[in-house]
Amino acid sequence: MRNFNIKKAFWLTTLIILSASLLILQSCKKKSRSDLGATLYKKTKNKVFRDATPEGLADVFKKVMEEEKSHVANPKLIGAFYEENGYDPVFVMDHIFNGDVDLTANYFEKVNQHGLDPKMFNADEIKALVDKFQDKKAIKNLDEAYRDIALLEIKTANSLINYSNALQYGMISPRKIYQRYYTETKRPDSAGMSKIFYIKDMKHYLDSIQPKDPQYIALQKALASGSVAPGMSKEETIRYLVVNLERLRWKNKPTQDKYVIVNIPDYRLDVMDHGQSVLNMKVCVGEGRNKDRENSLVEYDESDKIDRPFSRETPQLNSMIHSVQVNPVWNIPQSIASKEIMVEAAKDPYYLSNKNIDVYKNGKKVEDPETIDWGSASAGDYDFKQRPGDDNALGKIKFLFNNKSSVYLHDTPAKQPFTWNMRAVSHGCVRLEKPQELARVLFGDGATYQKIADDMGKDNPDPTTLAVPKKVPVYLTYVTCWADSNGVIQFRPDVYGLDIVLYGHLQRFLAPSQQLANL
Repeated sequence: MRNFNIKKAFWLTTLIILSASLLILQSCKKKSRSDLGATLYKKTKNKVFRDATPEGLADVFKKVMEEEKSHVANPKLIGAFYEENGYDPVFVMDHIFNGDVDLTANYFEKVNQHGLDPKMFNADEIKALVDKFQDKKAIKNLDEAYRDIALLEIKTANSLINYSNALQYGMISPRKIYQRYYTETKRPDSAGMSKIFYIKDMKHYLDSIQPKDPQYIALQKALASGSVAPGMSKEETIRYLVVNLERLRWKNKPTQDKYVIVNIPDYRLDVMDHGQSVLNMKVCVGEGRNKDRENSLVEYDESDKIDRPFSRETPQLNSMIHSVQVNPVWNIPQSIASKEIMVEAAKDPYYLSNKNIDVYKNGKKVEDPETIDWGSASAGDYDFKQRPGDDNALGKIKFLFNNKSSVYLHDTPAKQPFTWNMRAVSHGCVRLEKPQELARVLFGDGATYQKIADDMGKDNPDPTTLAVPKKVPVYLTYVTCWADSNGVIQFRPDVYGLDIVLYGHLQRFLAPSQQLANL
């Protein structure tokens, strides 16, 4: 009984403390809001504000929010904040009179340094409203005062959210514009956007969200200098720079110390370890729709916004390399089987045996494929597998990672394309110039790597699958413009036309060309 009374007393005490705390918080909130008029009068010297009350502001604020919501990117988030906080004008009370809002508008005006249009962030409108508060005769009556407070709050919140999102996440979601984009990419959320209402030091916040990647800064400098890339017009050079600045704003970059990265337009693979490339090599990637450069960023058509990938293009993705298969069997995809293998078999009855290709029907191996009339066979009637060997299309080793596109990194017996400038020649997988060196980097020197090297050198070998000692991230990316180690801006042909698609969606956010020329 005594324990029961102790517990009862404990909970009663806790309840009293919580209730008292709630009353204190509510009274503090009322106090901070009840002096709205007096505070604004003291700061503006405008007598109109003497009669301002939180209740009067709330009534007008609701009406203005309803009127403005079609011009606001996140009306529900902004409206919910003010509703939950009694329409407390946080920017007017905490940031106007110390110069913070003017400072913010100044940052908005300089957003063309990022290739973006300052008009998106309404700097002029925000500054004009701030000026009214600082002119003791500009606001004539209480209703105008309430409306101007509400407008300044809504416009500042909206522009600050949009500006923060643009610099930290980019203007465009790549998942929404590309059909073959499977890279994890973080996008803005309501929790992150709501942080703008609680900023204490505005300059510190605005400085903290500026992109600081050296690559980004290098492209910004190139944009400001107005330099022209070899073989391009000034307009096309600018467009190259702004689409790649947008890519750099996407939150899809590797965060691991060690990873494998393939840049599709550069036809290159790097193994990165703590920021340094410890191995690089040429690669061949999937055949693209724009490999002959028929389309470019010189012109723009509204239909260019629609992504129409060629069937053999290598997708953008990230995954983890989990194992390798030495002397792999090639399970030939139906698309290749019907368009190439069966066509060749119809021309030459010995094509399949010469290429070490086995034929299967309903899961059972066909013993005499030469007897099949390939000219009348239908796609899907048969499955095809190429045995390990020197002619195997996958070469001596392939590197496996989970993905929905059934692509991987692999060796190849076709070495000649590595001497070509345009290496978008595969069916979608990534062919490696130096696959054995990649195996060495992933496995390290030791017994396992030695077994891989020995098996790759054998004639008529059996396939062997080996798990890598530690899974390694792999990123298949698409970047057409960057600064090399000497600071020289490199440009690569838009082999898949993905720059054109991105520019189509991005152009309405971009700074006018005359502004770019005067950065």
